[in-house]
This record gives sequence, structure tokens and C-alpha cells, in this order.
Amino acid sequence: MTNRLKKHWGIQSTWQLIVIFWVFAITGSSSVYVAKPFLAWIGLSRDVFPDIWWSGWVYWTLRLLLIFPFYQVLLVIYGWLFGQFTFFWNFEKKMLSRMGFKRLFQ
Repeated sequence: MTNRLKKHWGIQSTWQLIVIFWVFAITGSSSVYVAKPFLAWIGLSRDVFPDIWWSGWVYWTLRLLLIFPFYQVLLVIYGWLFGQFTFFWNFEKKMLSRMGFKRLFQ
């Protein structure tokens, strides 16, 4: 499996593959962690929403929508910090173009 991933992603060593997996893990955890204080900073903490059945849905929807841009930015930053900027920049461009943001990279 590792050889298939290395070939698919165009990487050379198993060490590089391990670093890439670490960056994905750290980025996912960090983006989830950062979203909560950011919502509080802009005045949308969980306490602001009333105790109505739909308020939890609104809060969590906002939080999930914030996680996505944080993830994109942090992925490139962590990729740069771990020496894999080129891989993650190309990964971002490919992922965002598949999501309909192709014109941003032309």
C-alpha cells in the first residue's frame, strides 16, 4: 500500500510519506481546535445561542464551515514547516479545483 501511495503522490521515500501523514493529522486536529476560540473571538460562542432546538444546529454548522478554511490554510503552513510545501501546495490546488475553485489558480 505504501508503494502505491508513493507512486500516486509522486514521492520518493517512506520518511516523506510519514511526514505527509503527520501533517494531515496535525492539520485536522488544529483546524478543529482553532475554530472554537475563533467563534468566541467574533462573538459567536456557544453561550450566545439560545436554548432553542435549532440553535445547536446553527452553532455546529458555523463551526464546521469555519473548519474548512482553517484546514486549507493550516495544511499549507504545516506543509511548509515540515518541508513539504510543494506537495501540499499542489494538493491544495488540485483539491480546490475539484471543488469548483479552479479559476483561483489560473
